[in-house]
Amino acid sequence: MTGVVVGKSQVKSNRMIEVRYTRNLFLRGICIIYLFAFVSFYVQIPGLYGDNGILPARTQIDLKDKSSCLEKFKQKPTLVWIAPYLGLNVEYTLDLIALSGVVLSFLGFISQRFCVWPTFMSLWALYFSLYQVGQTFMQYQWDTLLLETGFLSILIAPFWVPKKAKISTPSDTVTFWCVRWLLFRFMFSSGVAKLASGCPVWWNLDALSHHFEVQCLPGVLAWFAHHLPSWYLRLTTVTTNVFELGIPFLYFFPNRKVRLVAFYIQIYQYLHIMATGNWNFRDLLVICLSIGLLDDQFFYKRKSKQESSRWTNHLSTFVCLVVYAAVVYATIVLYKIRLLDNWTIHTEIGFTQQQFTYYLNKVILASFIIGIISLGFTVADSITHSLLITKGSLNTIITFITTVFYTVAVCLIFGTSLVPFSSLDPSHNITIPPQIKQMYMKVEPYRISNGYTLFRRMTGIDGRPEIIIEGSNDIEGPWREYEFLYKPGNVNHSLSFVAPHSPRLDWQMWFAALGTYHNNPWIMSLTYRLLTNQKEVLSLLNTVEKPFGDKPPKYIRGNLYHYHFVPWKNSWNRESWWTREKVGEYFPIFSRDHPPLLEYLKKLNILQDKPTIKITNKMMKTVLDYMRMVTEKIEPSLLVWSIFIAGCAIIMTTKTTPQSKRK
Repeated sequence: MTGVVVGKSQVKSNRMIEVRYTRNLFLRGICIIYLFAFVSFYVQIPGLYGDNGILPARTQIDLKDKSSCLEKFKQKPTLVWIAPYLGLNVEYTLDLIALSGVVLSFLGFISQRFCVWPTFMSLWALYFSLYQVGQTFMQYQWDTLLLETGFLSILIAPFWVPKKAKISTPSDTVTFWCVRWLLFRFMFSSGVAKLASGCPVWWNLDALSHHFEVQCLPGVLAWFAHHLPSWYLRLTTVTTNVFELGIPFLYFFPNRKVRLVAFYIQIYQYLHIMATGNWNFRDLLVICLSIGLLDDQFFYKRKSKQESSRWTNHLSTFVCLVVYAAVVYATIVLYKIRLLDNWTIHTEIGFTQQQFTYYLNKVILASFIIGIISLGFTVADSITHSLLITKGSLNTIITFITTVFYTVAVCLIFGTSLVPFSSLDPSHNITIPPQIKQMYMKVEPYRISNGYTLFRRMTGIDGRPEIIIEGSNDIEGPWREYEFLYKPGNVNHSLSFVAPHSPRLDWQMWFAALGTYHNNPWIMSLTYRLLTNQKEVLSLLNTVEKPFGDKPPKYIRGNLYHYHFVPWKNSWNRESWWTREKVGEYFPIFSRDHPPLLEYLKKLNILQDKPTIKITNKMMKTVLDYMRMVTEKIEPSLLVWSIFIAGCAIIMTTKTTPQSKRK
């Protein structure tokens, strides 16, 4: 990723924090994440949302509706409504929307010229359109995080990219401040949720002793991380709490070096998470948000007469050391950390749940105040510079009006974000003015401001629950298992690295295992699609190991198993990664002609007669069919990385071309 070239013209004044280069880097990063998200979604459309998919998207909108376009968009704001005008059905329209997102995000990735607000407005609208018909397979908090970040990118992106690099405009620092505030809310909310839930595993500091085994899709290093010494995993749980509960407040610290260390801590944490788990594009998105802690000085060193003196620099370093020494001391006290005689480290939470709840109330109020003060200083500084650094009365007026406009927009976004953030402690709901709550209710459907409480409680303490779907041609057996591409099934299959691809069926199977099939009606549709051997759905599974060849089984059932990593002592002679034991039945035996199953699916409108929407745009259909034929031959995660590498190659080529011309 490259931003604008930094030249001498950019160092005209060190009175204002420059974030143009940093902003451009952030926008390129968002384009990359959009690219991953759109490509990943596109390859799964037929199996998840096609007419023969698990949850057909046509059930979410009625294309026969004769209402006006405005009324349709009020009912469900999605671009899928344009399907009849394009001469396509819902499935092909989803293909077109996803591919449009791929093209736009790829252009923004390879060229800064496309990182402008119309591009990000389009990307947000396209992804939101998919989200609207995504149903249970898109109800993840990282999808809403991408939507919120994408909306902020519309404000952050410039109207156009000038040919020559310039210094930051005053409004840049105001809009870019929203990135830091979103990062703070995400990290702090995630930390609070773990302890506020009262989960005994988090309070006993044993969470990471289970996490690597029971997380949704373990990564290639999860098995090794799981077998680290227990005292080390407990200490890592402590650092996780500190990184999520304490460090986020330093994002707003006046000292630049304090914020820089917080940035490194953030990167350190999420690189470890990426190494041990497949969390699709979430980790990259959080890393991209961490860029909000930086400024342009991080990427180049200023050389000017007004450069800070040496003693000022030493004082800044001293303040940074004092701050983080205080963090370390507080951690040692609050978690009773001490070195034992056997050279292990003892950790124990030194406060009660009642004390945590009591101080949480005050800390959330303090975070409101810190946010308001930080935003206030940023706004005041930006407005002041809008009146001072520009030459000419007309330029000054335009810059001032632009800064005020963005200031109002940022203040509105900040106000609405306080509503979901205050839900961390219900007592703060009364402190939010009714006008702000009403404003939040109006924008809430668009996912502009969201609450984030990822994985409050640690699940699978007695074993990782997994649903194993089996088929047979005889009700008495033998039964053969269906293999999924990425989730644990065959105990001999090694752990995979699939991120940033997001295999939504594998993810949802993990969530379904935590409940019953009555709470997950989509699994009945999956069962029927397997009984009818739908190739679109089978493509989401392991097609290499076909248990029944090209013919479907007569019966299918689901059993629940508990999985455990193979112990370390057996690691040298092992042939498997997992051990498992059967817990019981997950759903009963179904056949293709099972009346209750058919009646249930018809009630959900999943099964219906042949679609009445005719495809009239034959040329577009042919192009989309060709694109599908090409991409379905490539493994999804490999496809995602191939497109990314192609973009990097284009960037490197365009960077070297101007230099060769000069020579």
